[in-house]
Amino acid sequence: MNGTVTAVSSNGVYSFTKPNRDSITLLAGLGVEGDVHAGVTVKHRSRVAQDPTRPNLRQVHLIHEELFAEVGTEGFEVAPGDLGENITTRGIDLLGLPVGTLLRIGDGAVLEVTGLRNPCLQIDAFQEGLLKQVVGRDEAGNVVRRAGIMSIVKEGGTVRPGDTIEAELPSGPHRPLERV
Repeated sequence: MNGTVTAVSSNGVYSFTKPNRDSITLLAGLGVEGDVHAGVTVKHRSRVAQDPTRPNLRQVHLIHEELFAEVGTEGFEVAPGDLGENITTRGIDLLGLPVGTLLRIGDGAVLEVTGLRNPCLQIDAFQEGLLKQVVGRDEAGNVVRRAGIMSIVKEGGTVRPGDTIEAELPSGPHRPLERV
C-alpha cells in the first residue's frame, strides 16, 4: 500500500490550523521540528491536563486528502493544514492501517502508526457541523473516526510534498486502530 505526500504543515504555537511549509523535519522520538506538539511526553493540552508524564503517541498527525473532497460534497471547505495535520496524503488508506504499521516517507523518514486522531469540538469552531462529518457511527453503532491517524517518529528525515509513502504492515495478528 503506497501513497504520496500532498502537503506538510507545522506550527510552533498552539492553534487549530497549521500553515503549509515547503518541508518539515521529523526528529526521531520527538515529532516535527519546531511544532508545538513535538516531544517525548504528551503535548496536547487535554492530555497534559490529565497526565503530563504519559508518552507522546501523537507526535505526527496524518490525514488523507480524500476526506477534504468527501466533506466538500456536504458544503465544507477544508484544505491541507486546516485540521491541524502535519502530513496530508493521497492514495493510501490511512484509516485501514493496523497499529504498528511503518510508513517510510521520502528518502528515509519512518513513522510508526499509533492510532486514530480523536477529533474534538475545535473542529466545529473551525466550521460548524464539520465534527459530525468526521465522527459518526456505523450500522452496528460503533464510533467511526475519520479525522486521520497519529504516529511517532522512528527515524528522522525531511518530508516534502511529492514524497512517496510506503506502508510496511507489522507481522503477526494486526490490531485495528483505536483512538489515541
